[in-house]
This record gives sequence, C-alpha cells and structure tokens, in this order.
Amino acid sequence: MTQRASDDATTSTDGGVRTAVDAFRRGEPVLIHDFDDREGETDIVYPAGAVTPTAVSHLRNDAGGLVCAALSDAVADAVGLPFLDDALDHPSAGDHDLRYDSRSSFSLPVNHRDTFTGITDEDRALTITKLAEAATAVDAEAVEYGSDEFAAEFRSPGHVNLLRGAPELLADRRGHTELGLALAAEADLPAAVVVCEMLDDESGRALSPADARAYADRRGFVYLEGQQLVDELA
Repeated sequence: MTQRASDDATTSTDGGVRTAVDAFRRGEPVLIHDFDDREGETDIVYPAGAVTPTAVSHLRNDAGGLVCAALSDAVADAVGLPFLDDALDHPSAGDHDLRYDSRSSFSLPVNHRDTFTGITDEDRALTITKLAEAATAVDAEAVEYGSDEFAAEFRSPGHVNLLRGAPELLADRRGHTELGLALAAEADLPAAVVVCEMLDDESGRALSPADARAYADRRGFVYLEGQQLVDELA
C-alpha cells in the first residue's frame, strides 16, 4: 500500500465507538474493518460533508479501492434512487452470485452538474459534498427536495458511485454502507458517508486488519472492528 502523509487527522487513537463518533464529528476519517466472514476488508470512511479534494486524494493514494458515497434508504427513497440492478435491463443484472451478501447496495453513479469530467479530486469532492447537502435537505422538514431537485443537481452516469443503505441499517445489513451510515447517525451528521476499500500494493488483495490498524496508528486515525459498531449501535 502506498504510504502517503495526510493532514486530515488530529488524534491518534485505537478503538472505541465514542472516540470514532467524536472523530467523525470533527470531519476526520475512521477505518472500519467489517467481518472476516463477510468481505474481510477495511474501508476508510469519511463523513461526506467533510470531504475535500485532499480527502479524495487520500482515498486514492492510501486506500486504492472504489470511492463510493453511501446514502441512507430514506434519502435514496426521497430522491428516487433505485438499486442499480433494478435499473439495468441486461441479463447480467438481477441474478446475484455474491459470496458475502444477498444483494449489492449499488445505486446510480453520479456527477454534480457543476463538474467538468467528474473524475478529478476537485470534481469528486464537489459531487460528494453536494450529496451531503442533498441528504440534509431531505431531512429538513421545511425544504422540499425530491427526485426533480436531485436531477436538477446531479446527472448519471457519473464518477461517484452511490450506495443505498438498508432501511434499518445494522439491523438489516452489516456492510460498510450501513456501518458508515450508523456512525454518521450516531454523530448527528447527514445520512451520507464516503467509503473506500484499503488494498495491499504487494498482494493486490484487501489490506490485512493488522496492517490497517498499524496504518491507523501511524496516521492518527481511529480503527474500529465492525462488531464494535454492531454491539453498540445495532
């Protein structure tokens, strides 16, 4: 894994959910390992509203997986976001053969309409922060924000892959989508987070939990096991 310094964290901690919640409220990333009998991956997770171009660069260089934005089921439903496999009319869609889950949480990939190509760090950061604003607008009772408003701001296809959280989060599903959204909910943040898998440059596989924890220690990030979030927040 590429080792790149990051200025995103201010504390060096390992472990507690309360510590992770505090870090999330400060806009800092948290490392979450899901479960060895699931994906067995550690994701770097950011609150979407805190994502900057530097954060996107951090995810590209120090994680290396797919940069995705996860939205709660309520937000996705309010703006009419489908599961991607339901939106595709192709024989490859709909017949899930996942070893770790019953279905994918992927929804549409989007760009904000103010982006150019959509792929640069600046463009992806803009799309992601605007998604956090959309999630906030959906939650605000005085603001009417639905599919038409979403379509006026975002276009699909794009370069930020959206994930749709399960309705009851960790009570329904225990993927990084739900783990990150549960952390955001506990921190009283908008129902929008960014997740990116950490990969090992040498093996090409998921970074081991031990190496992810060591990375968190070096960078001053909080590292959590998914079970800790389930035990406290489910």
